[in-house]
Amino acid sequence: MRRLILWNLVTLDGYFDGAEPWSIDWHEEVWGEELERFSLEQAASADLLLFGRVTYEGMARHWTDATGEIADFMNTVPKVVFSTTLGDPDWDNTRVVRNGAAAEVERLKREPGADILIFGSGSLASSLMPHGLIDEYRLGVVPVVLGRGRPLFGPPVDRTSMTLLDATPLRSGCVILKYRPRDGSRSGTTPADGGAER
Repeated sequence: MRRLILWNLVTLDGYFDGAEPWSIDWHEEVWGEELERFSLEQAASADLLLFGRVTYEGMARHWTDATGEIADFMNTVPKVVFSTTLGDPDWDNTRVVRNGAAAEVERLKREPGADILIFGSGSLASSLMPHGLIDEYRLGVVPVVLGRGRPLFGPPVDRTSMTLLDATPLRSGCVILKYRPRDGSRSGTTPADGGAER
């Protein structure tokens, strides 16, 4: 089966977004050659992106006007956005799934292909965790404390133990951590299949 990998930059206090949506200027503290190289290597192993609606809309606004290798990947790779409210998508190669996120992701993982990536999309990730669908968690820990913001993992996620696969420090102070959920360590709560908008 294809692997589903979550990738996000997070602060030391566990936020992936600031108090206001897309308050991510703190990404600039660690962006540089090393993180760009990691992003390109990660992109080379994947052929599908998954998003919740809010992350999708922000990504679409940014990448449709951007240039470079990462922009080329983001604009051409197939994308699936899970939303009950999004209209017709205007970002190339995007398909909208209106309901049944977990069932659709399970189906996608059974299809032939390369890795599937989730960027941002904390609510989507949290809705998939209880189903054991995320195979690897990749977190770039940024050496900044926001004090308030949106945590990456929120309800209905319960305690989930992880095994550390790799830890790579960058010159910027960012540390890329790779984790795999431990066998049998899965949230005991299976939520309704909503909550994927973010």
